[in-house]
Amino acid sequence: MKWLTAIWLLLALASGVLAAGVDCLSCHTEKASAKDSIHGSLACSDCHAGFRSFPHPDKPAAVNCGSCHANNVTELASSVHAGAAPQACLNCHGDAHAILRASNPKSATYPANLPRACGNCHGNAAIAKKAGLAEVYSMYMDSIHGFALTKEGLLVAASCSSCHGSHGILSGKDPKSRTNHATIPATCGNCHAGPARDFAAGIHGQMLQAGVAEAPVCTNCHTAHQIANVGTAEWQMKTTATCGGCHKDELTTYKDTFHSQVSALGYSQTARCWNCHDHHNILPASDPNSTIAPAHLIETCGKCHAGANASFVKYDPHADSHDRVRYPALHYSAVFMNLLLAGFLSACALHTILWFVRSHSRDAAVPPKKDDAHD
Repeated sequence: MKWLTAIWLLLALASGVLAAGVDCLSCHTEKASAKDSIHGSLACSDCHAGFRSFPHPDKPAAVNCGSCHANNVTELASSVHAGAAPQACLNCHGDAHAILRASNPKSATYPANLPRACGNCHGNAAIAKKAGLAEVYSMYMDSIHGFALTKEGLLVAASCSSCHGSHGILSGKDPKSRTNHATIPATCGNCHAGPARDFAAGIHGQMLQAGVAEAPVCTNCHTAHQIANVGTAEWQMKTTATCGGCHKDELTTYKDTFHSQVSALGYSQTARCWNCHDHHNILPASDPNSTIAPAHLIETCGKCHAGANASFVKYDPHADSHDRVRYPALHYSAVFMNLLLAGFLSACALHTILWFVRSHSRDAAVPPKKDDAHD
């Protein structure tokens, strides 16, 4: 008889648990939206475990999302968001009783809505300052990715999770992070496969693969959150300064050229670094595949200068007039022109001074005319 009683008690308990959802909503009418959520098929007690009697205690135990979502909770525990708040899951997924699938346009984690969800913290200057981070939400929203996603509705455009991941977000200093310096090309390559392939084949990618810590990656040129459309004149006007951040000597010599001086006047249709060196597949002139290899110079210069020939491409866009050893003709020509200019200006200055002295002396030598009316 004891085992029959035990079975009866278990059935009664199970029946009460299954009916708990209906019973709960008789009091908690504001939670009726739960039936439309991704958890709508579950009973209240599936999440609010531990209830054995009704009414329940005033302060029930916190919901343990890990009882179902163990992998996600484990990833979160080792992420930068670990301990961010007691209800960390709800900070991103929204109302606990109205959580929707990420594929639902009304979901907080729907691609077009995700930046706003992340922006609740990362768009708050006070929170960002407390965490020692920059306020990046506004930067992203003004970027080409943010504009494409939220304005144009292109769901394939990169959102926060595309680069940082979802639950297991790690600090950029962590070698396993998707935003670590060494892994950024692979992260960007998930969408930009062509540029990633070209980058890997270029000198910058080769440096990175060789373990050179200073090797530039995507974010060095395009930034992280303020990525702009490279087709705009505004972005192109900045490319030489961007490249010059590393290649300081080359930038200095470029500034002496006609290309740079025309660019400084505001003309966008002039040669800049990437017009000659290519965008991502950048190679040294010693590499036969390089766009600036001797065998390819006519083709490279010919993109702008139709009729370029072997004589034309002897022009050195990075010749340094201060380097007397490598460029003696240019050096002495520059010295001559500087001396000629200094001599001409000195002669003009001397002529002006002498003319002023002569004019003053002549005026002092001529006596003032007498006024006949007062003689």
